[in-house]
Amino acid sequence: MSVPIISYLLVGLILFCIGLYGCLTKRNAVVVLLCIELMLNAANINLVTFAKFGLFANIAGQVFSLFTITVAAAEAAVGIAILIALYRNRNTVQVDEMDLLKR
Repeated sequence: MSVPIISYLLVGLILFCIGLYGCLTKRNAVVVLLCIELMLNAANINLVTFAKFGLFANIAGQVFSLFTITVAAAEAAVGIAILIALYRNRNTVQVDEMDLLKR
């Protein structure tokens, strides 16, 4: 008994939509970073799904997924470091109040 491809794609779609909604509506920078991680995980699910159910099933989707996970880890580390530096200067993590380059 196998799970159909549409189930994997729907899970990826739902995760991506939740991440996109969070990025567009939330004001907290930490939540925005978490939503970006959700969108990257949705892309990983789609990569692995198409690698498994594609015309020529191979390991390319898993390899691309590992590269995406590596980029996501680096993005999270750099993003958190930037947020810590901004918090020390501005005492807030709200996206709307981070306007250092406007002055």
